[in-house]
Amino acid sequence: MTTLEQARQRAESDARTNGCYLNPDKDFLRDLFEGLIRNEERYGYPSCPCRLASGKFEFDRDIFCPCDYRDPDVKEYCCCYCALYVRKDVFEGKTSIGPIPERRPIEKQLRAYATSTEAAATTQKPSETAAATIPVTKEPSQIKLKLWYCKQCGYVCYREDPPYICPICKAKREMFTELRTS
Repeated sequence: MTTLEQARQRAESDARTNGCYLNPDKDFLRDLFEGLIRNEERYGYPSCPCRLASGKFEFDRDIFCPCDYRDPDVKEYCCCYCALYVRKDVFEGKTSIGPIPERRPIEKQLRAYATSTEAAATTQKPSETAAATIPVTKEPSQIKLKLWYCKQCGYVCYREDPPYICPICKAKREMFTELRTS
């Protein structure tokens, strides 16, 4: 079981490595770490505390903390979607945090909502869930995983889509190409 201190150390190490900082508000930070720990206990992986996870590894791969959207959000809006990671100017109190638009594609959000609605349906009466049903777009076994190759540094990952930013060299998504096997 992950402790608050372990979650903080993991996030702090990642922030240092990637040129960002943790939110300076200690109470807010503790709440985010508690959410990460709760998600890790619930799903087996530390999904973003500010987004709805489906509980299915393949559906949620893009929102493992730090999520795929963190680096572009920090660069463009001064913090990530949940404000766990911030730029230096926010950390130093020179800039305040504003709203961050959601970058996660709607089809990935719908998968999480559909999956959580299905889970809720098993514990509720049919009449209570009829209006809340959202169709699932794909089952995890139907997700087409691909090998993605960063043309700048050679990083390779196996997932549905390439990351927004290469975790090794920070190249943009456009620098990834799909590796096809023959």
